[in-house]
Formats: sequence, structure tokens, C-alpha cells
Amino acid sequence: MAASGSACVFCGIVADASSAPTVFEDEDVLAFLDHRPLFPGHTLVVPRAHHETLADLPADAVEPLFLAARLLSRAVTEAMEAEGSFVAINNTVSQSVPHLHVHVVPRRKGDGLRGFFWPRQRYDGPDAIAETQRRVRAAVKRLAAEDGR
Repeated sequence: MAASGSACVFCGIVADASSAPTVFEDEDVLAFLDHRPLFPGHTLVVPRAHHETLADLPADAVEPLFLAARLLSRAVTEAMEAEGSFVAINNTVSQSVPHLHVHVVPRRKGDGLRGFFWPRQRYDGPDAIAETQRRVRAAVKRLAAEDGR
């Protein structure tokens, strides 16, 4: 899915990497510091080509993006002398820029982030777990068949 470069903030950054504090780039991926970080070192890893969500990302672009995210998770942790990292993707909901991006956030015990930023819920029992499992497995089977897997 392509968008006009001028309509997408991240496409603009990809077009002019000097417009953001870039920390990594290769032919497929650009990574730069988030302008409103959760903590210093919070990095965004984006594919150079415009794709809005992970589901839109072509299969051949998955590996370069996640290899870069893996590298950045290690680099950000080391550079910020953190104990670990939080790596996340929002798809549509809570996605502030409609261009796929992976958040890499340095983490320390007691840093104030709680869980996944929202309250957790419990299943209503074993039947609810089984029904959810059935539904997700059915969707996986259908989508994998569509993808030829």
C-alpha cells in the first residue's frame, strides 16, 4: 500500500533522513529517535517503503524489518545502559502515524511502565479460552492457506 510521500510524516523522514535523529539505516529500513520518547533512547524502526500495518507488509520485507528491530533492541539497551527493552507495534488502533513502525524502548525495573499500558482481563473460564483458541486457529488456517503456507 503506497501513500504519497508528502502525506506521510514517516515517508518524509525516509526521504530526508537528516530531518530526524537517525540511529540506523540500510536499503530497507530507517531507525530514528522518537520525538516524544517514553524514555531517552526510544527508537522507531520503519520500513522505507510505505506500509500502514504489519498485515500490509510484504513477506520479503518482514525479515529486514525484524532483523533491524532485533539489532536496535540490543543497541538501545546497551547504549542507554538499560536492563532490557520493550518492543511493540500498534496496528491502526493507537497508531499515531499510519506508517508501520516498531517501537524499541529501553526498560529498567521500576521505570513506571505498567504491563502493556492497559488493564489486563481474565477469560470467563475454560470454555472462553477454548472458544478463543478455536477462533484464532481457524483464522490462522484460513490466512495461511491464502498465503500459500
